[in-house]
Amino acid sequence: MQIGRFYQIQKTLLQYGLDELIPQTHRPWYIRLLRKSAFWLRNQHADQPMGIRLRLALQSLGPVWIKLGQMLSTRRDLLPAEWANELAKLQDKVEPFPGEQAQVLIEQALGLSSIHDKFPEFSLQPLASASIAQVHAAKMLQVDGPDADVVIKVIRPGIRKQILADLALMDTAAEAAARFLPDGKRLRPREVVAEYRKTILDELDLQREAANAIQLRRNFMDSDSLYIPYVYSDDCRINVMVMERIYGIPVSDIEALKAQGTDMELLAKRGVEVFFTQVFRDSFFHADMHPGNIFVSRETPNNPKYIGIDCGIVGTLNSEDKRYLAENFVAFFNRDYRKVAQLHLDSGWVPADTNVEEFESAIRTVCEPIFQKPLADISFGHVLLNLFSTARRFNMQVQPQLVLLQKTLLYIEGLGRQLYPQLDLWKTAKPFLENWLQQQIGLPALWQQLKENAPFWAEKLPQMPTLLHRVLEQLPKQQGMMLQLMQQQQLQKERQAARLLSAIGAGSMAIVAALLFSSGTMLAAAAVATGALFFAAKAVWS
Repeated sequence: MQIGRFYQIQKTLLQYGLDELIPQTHRPWYIRLLRKSAFWLRNQHADQPMGIRLRLALQSLGPVWIKLGQMLSTRRDLLPAEWANELAKLQDKVEPFPGEQAQVLIEQALGLSSIHDKFPEFSLQPLASASIAQVHAAKMLQVDGPDADVVIKVIRPGIRKQILADLALMDTAAEAAARFLPDGKRLRPREVVAEYRKTILDELDLQREAANAIQLRRNFMDSDSLYIPYVYSDDCRINVMVMERIYGIPVSDIEALKAQGTDMELLAKRGVEVFFTQVFRDSFFHADMHPGNIFVSRETPNNPKYIGIDCGIVGTLNSEDKRYLAENFVAFFNRDYRKVAQLHLDSGWVPADTNVEEFESAIRTVCEPIFQKPLADISFGHVLLNLFSTARRFNMQVQPQLVLLQKTLLYIEGLGRQLYPQLDLWKTAKPFLENWLQQQIGLPALWQQLKENAPFWAEKLPQMPTLLHRVLEQLPKQQGMMLQLMQQQQLQKERQAARLLSAIGAGSMAIVAALLFSSGTMLAAAAVATGALFFAAKAVWS
């Protein structure tokens, strides 16, 4: 199975001429000869621009590759504009599967004899088609009101098999990378692939996505910054999800946003604030924030609000990761590179014997040039490459649990670059993080912990006298047992020491007896040998 899929991937890349992306200087003669020998895999789209070829190749390879193209489409500082524009089509313009097939899947999932029993209107033409699912517009019958405008999301048929095949190849490649590449152990490719496996397989469960959307909606229920559509949870299945239809402007449609008078600066700032709120306040963040999943409300353009859909991928962070990240961000913003280096050491992400001064100097070299510049002048892609070199130099390990966060940060940067290139990312994020850190320490944090734990202590308080009495009652017994155990350990040590001395005595006397025997002093040798036997017996039986 893996060999067949590997051949299919190579065949697709070659038939779309993507081998031309490798510079001639990096193609030795044997690679060029091998390419020419595969004459049946010639470039069949030589008349198309490279951007179109790249999009079509990724699209034909399936969801794992489409998601790679989605992320690359936001990196306009790394790719030519025409390439990024083509890859942006992968966000919601993937080739759909037939609407009739989607209708059958919906009827089967919801147990309907006809889709019109529940949805009087259903559009066979999908509204959008993505790598794993597509959505159809419909009107749903309501018992206590007019029909509701909804969208129905349907998982592509047979997609799980294709994903599992690609994941098997990725597992094999990760195993080889971990074993043979110089940075294999540090980069932890197997752990990263395992994290990606969990993420993409979770996307195949629309009931999980529905639960994620409900949680995010609750977190931002009264927010002016983000709106999550209502999910009809009773009509959600593992391969079908029904949710409220929204009528927003795609965040990538800059002209439409400007035409309605949207405050672009405020919109960009709110994007950053929404991300950091999800990460640090809620520990639950939308981790697939490419432009195809983000819309802007048509209401109050001077006070713009985001609309988020497709909550299949979410990330979570524990309290230690949040604290570590927040302190690192604030230290970066304050240009306190010494603290950044020390935080890396304290977290165990770099070896304990790392020279702090050298690490601090390396971080300063990478990060100092990016400050006090608008977002348009900062290339985070180049910064990441430099940080990668620094990580390699200091043997810093990749943290798989942060892969989703890192990917989301890339999306946020790409989104901010498109909306308002003059945005000062640091100035926007720093106050939020400083405020969050202040809430985690001092009297306010202590009071918050007391309030959160009050129900627990209120439940345990009536039991405290009984528990205290039991502890006091058991204390003398436990002390006696501890004393007895310590005495037994001391006696055991004394016995071991006596055995060791007896063994040394037996060995020494045996050597002396051998020397006397070799010199002909038989009587003395016999006496000493008898003593050696005595000490040996004492060492065994004492």
